[in-house]
Amino acid sequence: MQWNEDQKALRAAVTALGQVIGDGHLERDAGASFSHDGWKRLCEAGLPALPFEPEYGGLGQSLSTTMYVLEGLGHSCRDAGLNFSASTHLVSAGVPVQRFGSAELKRRFLPGIVDGSTIGAHAITEADGGSDVMGMRTTAVPDGDDAFVLNGSKAFVSNGPIADLIVVYARTGRPGNPAGLTAFLVERDTPGLTVGRPIAKMGLRSSPLCELFLDDVRVPRSQVIGSAGAGFLVLDHVMKWEILCSFVINVGEMQHRLEQCVSYARTRRQFGRHIGSYQSVSNLIVGMRVDVETSRKWLYDTAEKIVGRENAAVDVAISKLVVSEANVRSALTAIQIYGGHGYMAEVGLEKELRNAVAGTLYSGTTQIQQQRIAALMGLGRPAPARTEQGLE
Repeated sequence: MQWNEDQKALRAAVTALGQVIGDGHLERDAGASFSHDGWKRLCEAGLPALPFEPEYGGLGQSLSTTMYVLEGLGHSCRDAGLNFSASTHLVSAGVPVQRFGSAELKRRFLPGIVDGSTIGAHAITEADGGSDVMGMRTTAVPDGDDAFVLNGSKAFVSNGPIADLIVVYARTGRPGNPAGLTAFLVERDTPGLTVGRPIAKMGLRSSPLCELFLDDVRVPRSQVIGSAGAGFLVLDHVMKWEILCSFVINVGEMQHRLEQCVSYARTRRQFGRHIGSYQSVSNLIVGMRVDVETSRKWLYDTAEKIVGRENAAVDVAISKLVVSEANVRSALTAIQIYGGHGYMAEVGLEKELRNAVAGTLYSGTTQIQQQRIAALMGLGRPAPARTEQGLE
């Protein structure tokens, strides 16, 4: 893609900042601590404002430009947990409020989301449900004409421990009915909402995650995003943004890792030669290059389809599958190229492998994406019967 000078300037500003706020990433990973200072500086640089309307303080940038800047963040900032929290904030609360929210919701909540003073999260997954959102058990029951009462619990809520505003998806209709889900904007201090303690995890440790418990949480009807029963539509829109914004950060990380390995292979000597001169090593690095170029193309091409209002359902699933698996491959290959040094925590590559594994799980696992692609190919339906006149 061709980028103009304004787009390049936005990316350059965030890239320069990423090199600074990434300092201390190994210590934060080891201590599972979120960088509040890094977050504050990202907000001052305008990162959370990128895709939002200027009327609410946003920069009014397109989806593709937002992705381009986020890719720069992934390339320069080694604190992948902070990067992940930033993309989660962007897509979880701001994107659905801007697309589906009422004028009142936008006026009340978008300015805080845009300037980053209000950190966003969303609560979708449940402990028993995993990716089966149609089977969610959290319920929302009308309480008079002006409110709903929510009961249930949520798992794996990224940003949950630091969030001020959480989009909670709950069932307002019968299980299995796409029109039976509703999205609610819930403030952290709402009575009955309990935010669990941060949960230890394998990777992305500097992005805190927790459970949520909802016990007779009364939410005004005015804080429904869209309308009652439109939750699946809201979620579908949010997931497209989540996959594109979160995984384009991974592309930036993969590009940085590729450059790191090229440099290492041209300086590390074994048996009197640079290791890059051995075909077994150069083939590994070529594979990394192909993976990063393929991942980038899938994500930006899919974004163009979405902006052009084309059907991109299969493209989103393929993009997620391609990039998440390529990122794991890239991280593992980098460790192989670095050998024993790559296995050491101080180099940072083993952290990147742990982080990359998360990408094959969140936003729908690899297997869920394969299942979705197969369904969109019609593999779950029998072939039409043939008659003398042709297909039925």
